[in-house]
Amino acid sequence: MSIKFEKWQGLGNDFIILFDDIVSSDLAIRLCDRNFGIGADGIFCPTASNCADIGWKFYNSDGTIAQMCGNGIRCFARFLRKHNIITKDIFTVETLAGIKMLELLDDDKVKVNMGKPVFIKNIEIEGFNASLVSMGNPHCVIYTDNDSETLAKTKGSAIENNPIFPEKTNVEFVNIISNNRIKMHVWERGCGITLACGTGACASVASGVKAGLISNICDVVLPGGVLNINYSGEDIFMSGEAKCAFTGVFID
Repeated sequence: MSIKFEKWQGLGNDFIILFDDIVSSDLAIRLCDRNFGIGADGIFCPTASNCADIGWKFYNSDGTIAQMCGNGIRCFARFLRKHNIITKDIFTVETLAGIKMLELLDDDKVKVNMGKPVFIKNIEIEGFNASLVSMGNPHCVIYTDNDSETLAKTKGSAIENNPIFPEKTNVEFVNIISNNRIKMHVWERGCGITLACGTGACASVASGVKAGLISNICDVVLPGGVLNINYSGEDIFMSGEAKCAFTGVFID
């Protein structure tokens, strides 16, 4: 069996996009493997939708289903335009986190209406004060004066797998650079350390704005690049680039 695919990345968060609706948990694990497969943080394909212009089916690299992925959906938007699957500049995508509106911008950038963040509660975990926020998927946001990269590597897994999160959680460690600029490192649910997380950036800004720590228009500095987040207290908008790395055929 041969599988045609493209490899895309959004700020270094990398994805396999299949042309056909054949993705499954087992296939995700095999193809996302960085030693024996193609290698990626996640994998998805376009599907038909009765309530949006198009739908998608998305799996994390460990084979679990993801409700939403901010960097992935930007890559998806550019993939759709590249292959004329969608020809409009503004269109909708059905996800497990609801219908998302996307706008294609210049310079390989995509703007996404990520919807309304849902603030669950504040908790103390592993010695940190954290804010639990849903962007259609779960996030545990921790603002800290300690180095965010070190904390993601040393504390991310323990928090992701804490029993209080029966479906696990994404974990963001955030340092404030200025009123409108933060640095974020993430331990992603089902992936581990990644170079960027779009929903995590949105959850971090929403949490910071709610706590009065930062401005509602904020740049989020990630290891893979910068996302611009705009949160006015209603819907939250994310803008960032997405680029194709290569096209190939996986032969089984």
